[in-house]
Amino acid sequence: MTEHAAPQRASDDGVDSPEPTPSSRVRRRWPLWVLAFLALVTLTRGLLVETFSVPSGSMQPTLSAGDRIVVWKPAADEVRRGDVIVFDGTGTFGPRRGASEPGGLAAVVRSVGDAFGFRSGQSDYVKRVIGVGGDRVRMDERGRVFVNGLALSEPYANTRAAGPAFDIQVPPGRLWVMGDHRGDSDDSRGHLGDPGGGTVRVDDVVGTVVGRYWPLNELGGVSSAAPREDPGADR
Repeated sequence: MTEHAAPQRASDDGVDSPEPTPSSRVRRRWPLWVLAFLALVTLTRGLLVETFSVPSGSMQPTLSAGDRIVVWKPAADEVRRGDVIVFDGTGTFGPRRGASEPGGLAAVVRSVGDAFGFRSGQSDYVKRVIGVGGDRVRMDERGRVFVNGLALSEPYANTRAAGPAFDIQVPPGRLWVMGDHRGDSDDSRGHLGDPGGGTVRVDDVVGTVVGRYWPLNELGGVSSAAPREDPGADR
């Protein structure tokens, strides 16, 4: 039986080479699929989820310094009491916009990054939402927190050395946020004299913390714990 040779074609150097088979054409194209997949993952990370490193112990015992967390960005439009959020504190917890802003190429790179959902993280904070627009939030000398007259039961919080008492009405479209470690947290209480009276714009919320992926022994979700009335507390 006569064997048929594979079709030949002339190469650039004049030496005949086999015609590429379908499998070889697929092998040559697969890097494009890999690049497309990586691009999709990158865009998804920027637009839907983002990862952050917790810089301090202000959210203990819920989160510790060095923890790596995952933030779900679409939830930024549906923030509720009790949610643990990441927000941009520029203008409320940090320097106002325009102060010490990068210029030139750095400004362009930052603008492009923000457009695709990638953040520098330099002005981002992680705190728990205690009050939303319209709520009256106050704390007494014993560190007990009240929302709209109801004393809260806060099993997630370390209330030792909670700080001075306060009483504030949260403006519409803004949030009152506090760290779970009440004695070691730079939160709304420390910015009562700043623009917004310590409250954070809803529009500045990056997203809701939904999980922790480092350290591995703490791998899992970070659930929202809605503040609820403490039935045993006196008013």
